[in-house]
Amino acid sequence: MARRRKRKSRRRQEGRRILESVPQFSIECGEDKPVTAARKFIHAEGILPPALLLVKRNEHTTDRYFWAEKGLFGAQYVEENHFLFPSLRTSEDEIDAVAVPSRSR
Repeated sequence: MARRRKRKSRRRQEGRRILESVPQFSIECGEDKPVTAARKFIHAEGILPPALLLVKRNEHTTDRYFWAEKGLFGAQYVEENHFLFPSLRTSEDEIDAVAVPSRSR
């Protein structure tokens, strides 16, 4: 039997495109759980939101978290609900300005 192609959510694709413009930090969790490692890294480095944290759990698994003014969220949730985060709205406006040049007459 032929496999059906998985449908890609336009809203999630848009959120992923917006998150690409946010600063990214890659860390390893070591002995801590991934969320704890992300929180410790944010506190130690004084990272200001918005930021995307890639926490390597082991050689095969990497967890993605989004650091916002409201707290730490899973990146997949933020991709699907990017319109709920004010810090991403300014990034979205900048991306649209670059992607679609304005015409003047």
